[in-house]
Amino acid sequence: MTLYPKLITDALATVIYPGTKKNLIESEMLADSIRIDGMKVQLTLIFPRETDPFLKSTVKAAEAAIHYHVSKDVEVTIETEYKSAPRPEPGKLLPQVKNVIAISSGKGGVGKSTVAINLAIALARLGYKVGLLDTDIFGPSMPKMFGVENERPYGVEKDGRQLIEPIEKYGVKMMSIGFFVDADTALVWRGGMATSALKQLIADVDWGELDFFILDTPPGTSDIHLTILQTLSVTGAIIVSTPQQVALADARKGIDMYRNDKVNVPILGLVENMAWFTPAELPENRYYIFGRDGVKQLAQEMDCPLLAQIPIVQSIREGSDDGKPVATNADSMSGQAFLSLAQAVVTVTNRRNKEMGPTKIIKVNNQ
Repeated sequence: MTLYPKLITDALATVIYPGTKKNLIESEMLADSIRIDGMKVQLTLIFPRETDPFLKSTVKAAEAAIHYHVSKDVEVTIETEYKSAPRPEPGKLLPQVKNVIAISSGKGGVGKSTVAINLAIALARLGYKVGLLDTDIFGPSMPKMFGVENERPYGVEKDGRQLIEPIEKYGVKMMSIGFFVDADTALVWRGGMATSALKQLIADVDWGELDFFILDTPPGTSDIHLTILQTLSVTGAIIVSTPQQVALADARKGIDMYRNDKVNVPILGLVENMAWFTPAELPENRYYIFGRDGVKQLAQEMDCPLLAQIPIVQSIREGSDDGKPVATNADSMSGQAFLSLAQAVVTVTNRRNKEMGPTKIIKVNNQ
């Protein structure tokens, strides 16, 4: 006897799936290809979800139908897949997120991630619902700075979609590619792989309802930034820089990227990090290691608010290394500095939303 696909599909058309009250073919439950090798048949049935109550009985009925209508000698293997609701289009993602804030810097080493993490924690301490996404696919630092390197996110089913549950600590929902890769292994990915991973971390995570969704972006301007701007309506950007002239030159480029006519993301303000150093034994002294008021002057020049000047304090570095950022201690001087920053961010965000409409997602012609 020679087997061919129509014999199999005709047999499957006799099996009614209780979920739709139609047969398997009408219910479009048969995957594209039927594999036939002599008297061996392999096929895949697609079910709405893994917990489908009719799954086992339907698979048995399909196998019995092939044996009855084709031949009892057919060796049947039926695999199962699960249908997931499609990912929403850009612009319709994260409908429960009120404000998307990109934390950026023109260059690395200015403490942008430290500012982003402590700002997120400080906003949570003020009572806001906060999410934090580490968009630096190649150099993720968030798991270390939150002390959750050994945590592994798990999947959940919601509204017919398989989503990733974010890790939560200090009142902040967080996600990073660092949760899924070996911390000691370098990621060698082409740009397309990185941007695809980022889209998953944005769209396929159960972020839920958020007042602030903080994006810790990689330094400079790159494909990652472009992917963000094509995927999310960014409420505004905050630029972090040290007062050093080299850093300020790159900060100008970062501001220009967001203010570009094709992008038009409002600059909510600037943060001067490592503004000065005060030794513990000389609390009245300030030493301007990287220059004085450089970011303050840039803010005036670019007509941007100066949101905060954060000093160099050993406890800030220690907190990040130990997985307990200083914003968790509101009684400390550094903790107070980040609470003040959070209050300033709330103020400028509310003002921006009152005076301006939502940012439009940019469309890029790749031709």
